Amino acid sequence: MPETPDQPPAPSPRPTPSPSPTAKELTWLTNNPQTPAAARRLLLDFLPRIRGGERFADKGQLLVSELVTNALVHATRRDQLIRLGLEADMDADRLWISVEDPSDKVPQQQHKNPDEESGRGLLLVDALSEEWGWGPREGIGKQVWCSCAPDPVVCRS
Repeated sequence: MPETPDQPPAPSPRPTPSPSPTAKELTWLTNNPQTPAAARRLLLDFLPRIRGGERFADKGQLLVSELVTNALVHATRRDQLIRLGLEADMDADRLWISVEDPSDKVPQQQHKNPDEESGRGLLLVDALSEEWGWGPREGIGKQVWCSCAPDPVVCRS
């Protein structure tokens, strides 16, 4: 999702999902230091349910970590809940990852000094995903989402 440093991205709700996803998982997670690791484990437990799921493991773990961490750091207080959504659409060969949080704060890529140690989460999401965006939730908060293409199959001899 292109943006300029001075302008936050416009809302872009997730495209309409497949009418019949191969697999779907929604899980509530609480804000604590173990949550990003728990989200990665949930992804790794989800992937065997889909044909070729292992092809999404590397990028998927990074994307899940970044979206979950952003929600925990920028959009929730300790012990508040976020909802992680995982959905596989094998017709499009895509993994969809979404995180819902209670904040209305717009997710924004930060253009940091190269010496800074944090603040690049959405830059990674932008680089690793096929597309990403966000949209308001009904009631309160927002959903940040991305789609992930599989890593190419590498044949080893």
